[in-house]
Amino acid sequence: MSSQTKQFNIHEDWTVVILGFLIIGISLFIFLPQVPVFSWSSTSDLFTNVFDSKNLIILFIQFVYLISIGTLGAFLIGKSVKYFLFTFPIVYILTLIALILAGNSAIKSINLEAVIFSLLIGLIIGNFFKLPEWLRSALSTEVFVKIGLVLLGTSVIFSDILKAGSLGLIQALVVVLSVWYFAFWLCRKLKVDDELTMMISSAVSICGVSAAIATSGAIKGDSKKLSYVISIVLVTAIPMMIFMPIIAKYFNFPEEVTGAWLGGSIDTSGAVVASGTLVGETALKISTIVKFSQNVLLGLAAFAISVYWTYTHNKSAEVVESKPTLKVIWERFPKFVIGFILASLLFSFFITSEVRDSVKDSLKNLQGIWFALAFTSIGLETNFKDLLSNNSRKPLYAFLIAQLFNVIVTLIIAYLLFGK
Repeated sequence: MSSQTKQFNIHEDWTVVILGFLIIGISLFIFLPQVPVFSWSSTSDLFTNVFDSKNLIILFIQFVYLISIGTLGAFLIGKSVKYFLFTFPIVYILTLIALILAGNSAIKSINLEAVIFSLLIGLIIGNFFKLPEWLRSALSTEVFVKIGLVLLGTSVIFSDILKAGSLGLIQALVVVLSVWYFAFWLCRKLKVDDELTMMISSAVSICGVSAAIATSGAIKGDSKKLSYVISIVLVTAIPMMIFMPIIAKYFNFPEEVTGAWLGGSIDTSGAVVASGTLVGETALKISTIVKFSQNVLLGLAAFAISVYWTYTHNKSAEVVESKPTLKVIWERFPKFVIGFILASLLFSFFITSEVRDSVKDSLKNLQGIWFALAFTSIGLETNFKDLLSNNSRKPLYAFLIAQLFNVIVTLIIAYLLFGK
């Protein structure tokens, strides 16, 4: 079972780049997976739509597709293929339950995303049932989420961002830099440990969950700390996406300003879209563009963070005696970011809009299912005691204060750039 017994082994980050582009290549040239139906409003709808024989076939094909990709990943990385084949069906079934719950019309009306249910289901099972160690060790959380991040690059289209003009890019840059530095300074003042400091700073300032994961990959962070930050991001995104549109309407903010405010402040893309929809079409468009602009900075931020972390935390003799070499920096650089950037460049400049439109729904569905699988796995790995311990209070305070700073600064910048 040990990776040492495997004769073939590729670095995890390179593996997810290979798998991500394998999925993209299959979608473009060989087989485009259909998008399953999860929408329902009553018990009869549930059986008519979700549990319809045609939809069940689509789900089965999706399962075979995903487990094939995942098995290849386990083999390339050097993990136990046998234990992965035992574990993946469990994670997939739990994730399907989350997707079905999120597909209910009442749940949709309050804009709760599937990943929230994935995380909750994983947490409940992982904390109230004793899971065998082989199952926990076989979970491929980082592989799942990094594949999702590579596929996320296919939706970051530079032409869409430029349609909003330079204002969205300017706001994204100013907000990310100012909020990241403030969060970093605040975490240091509160004596939050270095790994959580980096994850919190990135999560608040860039794009929430994706930024926290990318940062964790860049610094080789602890998975429990990553789970903690993700939990905070998801929980705080819910009240923000509900109350910020209400505040904007109460004070009669222009839709352009409101959209820029929502896109720059709310941490998850799904919550941004949901809140923008509550305000209007213009707000939805501007909020999405601003959020995409911040997503573009994800790769650059991960690179900068990996370089900073290498210079300040690498304890090897080579670094103690001198500055880290380019080799050391390259070794620590999160290679999956290259996949994200290449996917974005491919779909921005080398794929026609017609082809892009024909595959975007399927790729978005695949991106979403990989993320949902990752959140189920995170929940299964996480212990409530770690999330609710006294040591968790300072990071929580730091996140909430930094988020408040983010909301205020982003509103000011949105008014300066988009106010008439």
